[in-house]
Amino acid sequence: MITELHVENLAIIQKASVSFRNGFTALTGETGAGKSLLIDALELCLGERADTELVRTGATKASVQLVVDLSQSPSILVHLEGLGIDSEQGIIFIQREVYSEGRSQARVNNKPVPVSVLREIGSQIVDLHGQHQHQALLNEETHIQYLDAWIGPDVQAIKAEVATVFGRWQDGKRKFDALQRGIQEREQRVDMLTFQVNEIDSFGVVEGEEKELVSALARLANAEKIASAAQKGLAALSDDEINARDLLAVGLKEVEEIAKMDESIDISEFVEALELLQEGIHNLQNYLDKIDSDPASLEMTMERLDGLKKLKRKYGETESEILAFLQNAQTELDNLTDIEASEETLLQAMNETRSELLTICSKLTSLRTERSQEFSNDVQRHLADLSMERTRFTVQLKPVEPTADGSDFVEFLFSANTGEELKPLAKIASGGEISRVMLAMKSALAGRAGVPTLIFDEVDTGLGGAAAAAVGKKIRALSEHYQVLAISHLPQVASQANEHFRIQKGESGGRVQTDIIPLSEEERVHEIARMLAGDSVSEHAVANAKDLLRLL
Repeated sequence: MITELHVENLAIIQKASVSFRNGFTALTGETGAGKSLLIDALELCLGERADTELVRTGATKASVQLVVDLSQSPSILVHLEGLGIDSEQGIIFIQREVYSEGRSQARVNNKPVPVSVLREIGSQIVDLHGQHQHQALLNEETHIQYLDAWIGPDVQAIKAEVATVFGRWQDGKRKFDALQRGIQEREQRVDMLTFQVNEIDSFGVVEGEEKELVSALARLANAEKIASAAQKGLAALSDDEINARDLLAVGLKEVEEIAKMDESIDISEFVEALELLQEGIHNLQNYLDKIDSDPASLEMTMERLDGLKKLKRKYGETESEILAFLQNAQTELDNLTDIEASEETLLQAMNETRSELLTICSKLTSLRTERSQEFSNDVQRHLADLSMERTRFTVQLKPVEPTADGSDFVEFLFSANTGEELKPLAKIASGGEISRVMLAMKSALAGRAGVPTLIFDEVDTGLGGAAAAAVGKKIRALSEHYQVLAISHLPQVASQANEHFRIQKGESGGRVQTDIIPLSEEERVHEIARMLAGDSVSEHAVANAKDLLRLL
């Protein structure tokens, strides 16, 4: 509930603070005293558009602060936590500042927030009703919410099932529609992947192949030079009349003679050198025998290397990357070529989910239909209390495509006079009738659901006599379930309040100033008398005021 309101430099309000309690608080005052400014102040803190004309002349900014106690509304606190707003023992501070140059700033618990967050908070804590604004009853889309709130947990449980299944159906439909829309794109993708897979697969890429091809290419391209060098090497090592092998053998023989005479000489190194030379000559001869100067082999190697380089430009810098690309492409191709089966599976699953959705929606429709008459009777009873005994009110359900709320369009029908046809409430009810229907609705919902604070801005306009008294009693009854703030011109309404504030306009320092004054019992009698008789308050008016206040 709202516990405090602080206003500074808002139009003709220089500075005002007011503390609110639970129950029914009436705010009264003469026309033009500034009662509507309180609504403007509240709306600023609830996220309404900021108007620089609200800034008091000569001031740089207007400031409004609300203190809200949500300690008895844990579900709202959880919702606010989802918005990133924490509270200390359930208390939150909302501040809105409007600057004369046009900008505005919003804060919650002294932290800047977007105005959209204020609107979200406002929707959770305050329901503001006036003659021309915030009349949700005029929006047929909201009627289903009123009915479901009245039915309560039974309908909420089924709605939770509907929402879950509807979400699954939507998800399946999105996937199926995406597949349908992507048929041409999918076929193009299949063609491209097929080409890529065939190109890589037919080439037969092998890891490390490029290095071998480069080496082979160098060998084939220089085959004649390599053969000539090998022949010359063999000649010098073993074939010429004077060659390295023979010379080493002669040297080894002489060293062996020395060893026979001097055991300190080690001939093993010379023996090993001759053996290694023999092995090298053998390997060089084999290499020479295998040198291929075939031009066809050279051309094939060049083509293979060129083909590999082309694949690298398309699919990866190394053979392993090309092979990885091939594997991924083959997997995607397999999935896409199996898409017809996927489409059939999705369509079947989607149809099964829709069938499940329609079944649950049917349960929801049955419950709403069964309870709607009770709801209509409840609202009708409260309308009778509000001096609308001859009116008729009923609920009409029409089938629509399933949504997360079910497959029902709920509309309230209304007839103001006996014998008149029931018609949509939003099209035929007058302002005064809408106000009382709204009161009847809120009374039917009292204790079942809703925000903690109701604010009525002159919803009793155009009423009088018994109807006004009935409205006052009904608002008083609502205050047993909500905090109620009501701006009223009617003494029959104001007299029902638990607490009473007078909003009055005066002068201070040569300027108009609006003040909000809490009334004592005696002052309240005088205010009710003024509302009854006008400026000339007679003893008879005072007596009537006391009678209304039950103070005689």
